[in-house]
Amino acid sequence: MLARRQRYPLQALQRRSQELKLQVDSLLSESRLKGVLDASKRRDIYQRCVQLKQAIDENKNALQKLNKADEPAPVGNYNQKKEEEHNLLDKLTHQLQELAASISRENITEIKAPPEKEEDDDSADEDEEAEEEDDDDEEEESEESGGEEEETEEEEKQENESHSQTSKEYIAVGDFAAQQAGDLTFKKGEILLIVEKKPDGWWIAKNAKGNKGLIPRTYVEPYNKEGSQDSSEEGSEEDVEVEDQTAEGEEVKQRTDSHWNAVRKAISEQTNTVDVLTTMGAIPAGFRPSTLFQLLEEGNQFRASYFLQPELTPSQLAFRDLMWDAKTGTIRSRPSRVSFILTLWSCKMIPLPGMSIQVLSRHVRLCLFDGNKVLSNIHTVRATWQPKKPKTWTFSPQVTGILPCWLDGDCFIRSNSSSPDLGILFELGISYIRNSTGERGELSCGWVFLKLFDASGIPIPAKTYELFLNGGTPYEKGVEVDPSISRRGHGSVFHQMMTMRRQPQLLVKLRSLNRRSRDLLSLLPETLIGSMCSIHLLIFYRQILGDVLLKDRMTMQSADLISNPVLATFPKLLEQPDMMDALRSSWAEKESTLKRSEKRDKEFLKATFLLVYHDCVIPLLHSTLLPPFRWAEEETEAARWKVIADFLKQNQENEGALQALLSPDGVHEPFDISEQTYDFLGGIRKNAA
Repeated sequence: MLARRQRYPLQALQRRSQELKLQVDSLLSESRLKGVLDASKRRDIYQRCVQLKQAIDENKNALQKLNKADEPAPVGNYNQKKEEEHNLLDKLTHQLQELAASISRENITEIKAPPEKEEDDDSADEDEEAEEEDDDDEEEESEESGGEEEETEEEEKQENESHSQTSKEYIAVGDFAAQQAGDLTFKKGEILLIVEKKPDGWWIAKNAKGNKGLIPRTYVEPYNKEGSQDSSEEGSEEDVEVEDQTAEGEEVKQRTDSHWNAVRKAISEQTNTVDVLTTMGAIPAGFRPSTLFQLLEEGNQFRASYFLQPELTPSQLAFRDLMWDAKTGTIRSRPSRVSFILTLWSCKMIPLPGMSIQVLSRHVRLCLFDGNKVLSNIHTVRATWQPKKPKTWTFSPQVTGILPCWLDGDCFIRSNSSSPDLGILFELGISYIRNSTGERGELSCGWVFLKLFDASGIPIPAKTYELFLNGGTPYEKGVEVDPSISRRGHGSVFHQMMTMRRQPQLLVKLRSLNRRSRDLLSLLPETLIGSMCSIHLLIFYRQILGDVLLKDRMTMQSADLISNPVLATFPKLLEQPDMMDALRSSWAEKESTLKRSEKRDKEFLKATFLLVYHDCVIPLLHSTLLPPFRWAEEETEAARWKVIADFLKQNQENEGALQALLSPDGVHEPFDISEQTYDFLGGIRKNAA
């Protein structure tokens, strides 16, 4: 029976819906006697309402992700049946909401507290409205702001009172030794005057001797001279968090990563602009300059082109992750500690920027992270959105045909890091331009860290994860994306649950590998993140690397330049996604003409790929007609794609690029030796060990 349920997903969800319907009907029957029920029985019914609502939401999410292709056999009227199930679940949700509101009103009457509870009822009604009218985000936003205005004003008043009480004096809850120039050393119990609170989590403080320097915010807490416990709710949460960290002797992680200083400086320089936008109300208070974008701008070490290169062993005398398999006549498979496929589904409730800035791109950047350092390349996936639902971002799993690879929500992830804290850092971002000044920039709309192993070192299960976003930078804690919608829900459990549904969140799915996918990924470098739609092209490159560096090189001691335009230019394609799309399109067209026996011949496929590459990529890369690649510039992207599309059409008509190369209309850049030669010593990665 278990196997049958797994084989027919829609049927399993239909059975689950019927079970939920029976439970809701039973609960409604009990509730009809609520007039003679005592308070404890009403609380029990209310709690069951909440539990059933959660179960219905889970079933609804599973139904939304279901596709006709998931069924092992054809199902008649599939879409109609799916729509009927969705309507049934919506009906059950509405019934539970009405019942919960009715129970709340009954409790209100009993305890005779009309003023406070009426406000709760209004909030609950607003929650129901927001749930039922989720398609209209503008109306939902106005309801939220109207229903929570009093609470926000009260919280701000409390926070201001707390700040006035604590002033700017903080007490150290642990010893801290300066890690680098500019840091301030202090002892536990020392009173520090906070001069400036930096958004990156490192504050400028002054001690009793007048010495200034940077301190980690997690090592201090507000100093209350009178010793009272009065503080704002937010301050209390921060204090508990600090105590939990320092009680076990945990120390601030050493900033041994060389890129952190440059990132901190770059973010600090942009803080003024962000402060202006925040003050104007153009962006929520939790937005920050993008941390991962700054790392990409810093240099080449976080780009896919760098991680695609072979890595040397600690002795620098051999390749660590590129070895030859004499039996198969190709590179050897390399298993790694982490190897799986990640699917980006959607982002929900992402706050909207104001009218004073124009959004050029919505995207998610992701990388491997250990809580302190970035351990892989930073991969970017663009999101799409609809004007009707501007707070919802979606992605395109299984990109095929002419769709660009930067829309591909299916990502492969590989890593051989032994860090127990290894995980994936997601940063949602927007590229924007200010209408008044024309200034461009990158903002983080929130981030979340998904740890890949539990405390005992066991990998987390392959399933769908609903991740709530944090505001600020990955080096800050306790910052909300939009403080106007606090995670600290007030009132009933149902109201708290509805408050959480308004929080910005990212929906992702971890997928385990089948045998074919595992074999493909094992041919890639041990650490790399990329799009599934281009994985076959990366494998061709790695196989050609193996031929040139391991099989055909006259002597392993030779470090001479190698004449090979494919190896010399292929990494550039990873930084120009439209060029990768051109190669992917040309190869798919060529592959469709091959016979089945030719597709099984690995050497023939490799030789054919080289011909396609020379016909497609080499002429385009150095054409003066192709504008330089610029991220999130719509006009430049359109101009580049027009040149690429025209060139591919000419190639198809002329059966190759020779005519285009010899044509007087095709002007190319002056020849450079770097187009032809591959310097593997200059491109390889040095082993950190």
